[in-house]
Amino acid sequence: MDRLLSMRVFARVVDEGGFAAAARALDMSPPVVTRLVVDLEEHLGTRLLQRTTRRLSLTEAGQIYLNRVRNILQDIDEADAVTSSHTTELAGLLRLHAPPVLASYVIAPLLADFRQRYPKILLEIEVESVRDPPIEDFDITLLGADENFDADVVARKVIDSEAILVASPAYLNRHGHPMTPQDLTQHHCLRLKQPQGRTRLWRVWCPEQPENPIELDIQPVLLANHTDTLLRATLDGAGITSVSMDLVAPYLGRGELVRVLAPWITGRLTMYAALPSRKFIPQRTRVFLDFLIEQTRLQTAKALNACAAAQT
Repeated sequence: MDRLLSMRVFARVVDEGGFAAAARALDMSPPVVTRLVVDLEEHLGTRLLQRTTRRLSLTEAGQIYLNRVRNILQDIDEADAVTSSHTTELAGLLRLHAPPVLASYVIAPLLADFRQRYPKILLEIEVESVRDPPIEDFDITLLGADENFDADVVARKVIDSEAILVASPAYLNRHGHPMTPQDLTQHHCLRLKQPQGRTRLWRVWCPEQPENPIELDIQPVLLANHTDTLLRATLDGAGITSVSMDLVAPYLGRGELVRVLAPWITGRLTMYAALPSRKFIPQRTRVFLDFLIEQTRLQTAKALNACAAAQT
């Protein structure tokens, strides 16, 4: 016997004043409604309802039981509503996990506008660099990956991007623009540390001709395992570096950085938002994902337009 269903049916029979009326209200057959109430009475070992051909009335035990049942059903309905609101309401805690570079250059610039749109959503951001982030512990985990990414996780693509070459206007005024990829060997290059033997080699290609890459033997003037450090140094005029377009889109749009050697690129990258599950995604998670994708793609489009305008 489904005791909760039997309790609901019993309460509805009393409210509707009869089995047939309760059956219509519950979209159930009268025999099923009758059977559920009888089963409940048998389970309790007492009669809850007095039945005659003319009227239905509660026994003394039935009245006492009904009062308790109403409280129980109300508590259950309120518990369901509170739990459901965590999925549907645009409020509550949203926990994010991101590596430092994505936290600084993707999430942080969006927070003011997001908070203005959704003031009841509290963001808690965990920033750390780990090889295997604890995706199941967060609502959203941001991941940066190359084209070979094939992890067994539930993930939504945020944006596809290209790793481009950039420098500050001050650096280019002092050292000039490289006109060909080979010119990079004569410039101050800032590199992200690579696996052993790959730090000096810089592989570049045109997106229209990926089958014809050029590998350059570069002697970098700065090596770092921290993208933020390289980007800061580039902004200050230390040299030319390679970085994902979506990270530097605001700087390109404001003219603080300039793309060099367009359309040559050094790689293709994708940003993903990993989720702990496909089921019961809270509405606050959905709206943040939509906002993140919308704003990130908008910023990148603006940067591309700014680059195109600067080259004309």
